Amino acid sequence: MNAALDNPFTRAMARLGRELPRPKAVLCISAHWLTEGGLLLNGAGAFETIHDFYGFPEELYKIMYAPPPAKEAAERTAALLRAPAVTGRGLDHGAWTVLRMLYPKADVPVYQLSVDYPAEGKFHYELGRRLAPLREEGILILGSGNIVHNLGLMAPAMDAPPAPWNTAFDGLVKEYIDKGRRAELADYEALPDGSLAVPTPDHYWPFLTALGAGGNGKASYPYEGFHHGSLSMRAVLLS
Repeated sequence: MNAALDNPFTRAMARLGRELPRPKAVLCISAHWLTEGGLLLNGAGAFETIHDFYGFPEELYKIMYAPPPAKEAAERTAALLRAPAVTGRGLDHGAWTVLRMLYPKADVPVYQLSVDYPAEGKFHYELGRRLAPLREEGILILGSGNIVHNLGLMAPAMDAPPAPWNTAFDGLVKEYIDKGRRAELADYEALPDGSLAVPTPDHYWPFLTALGAGGNGKASYPYEGFHHGSLSMRAVLLS
């Protein structure tokens, strides 16, 4: 719903888009493009806006977001990762909702990398390390998911107070980032409240990949907050 709302989170993302240096392209890793046993990239042609959700207000299905495909950057990344050829897949809502907040004019070239869902946490963190050279080429690496994402325990109200285990896990992740213990976050199940915060890792893997790509860069937090009691909306910027 954030795609159609004006709230502190969406305003923070819009402000971030204005403040960031304009990238050559954006590589988005989204929680809503999951593959098994391998990685895929898109960006081969014009983007379709994929509305991959059900039962929401009609206004969300009318939103279209079609930035230029970053075909050259996608092919460069495919070679870097030795991944399959770049596909013509569109942008899922994990990508376009956030990109639309950052770059509302849809004028920054974009491409996506899928999430190899069954792979372990260390794989996703090390994948980010492999992607890190792209940052030196002017490519912004964007992980779109949630550090805490438990839909089963959501409260109806967006502004419901966060559950104690939510704030505890979210705060622990911030502490590990700030203290240089980033690689340890790959084993989230070993952390206190990990099973509640990350009941399934689809939304955690994009964060972990972006974290790996950030290396030892300085961390700041463009937004810190919670939605529906069981979601962390924390945004992490690694410079």
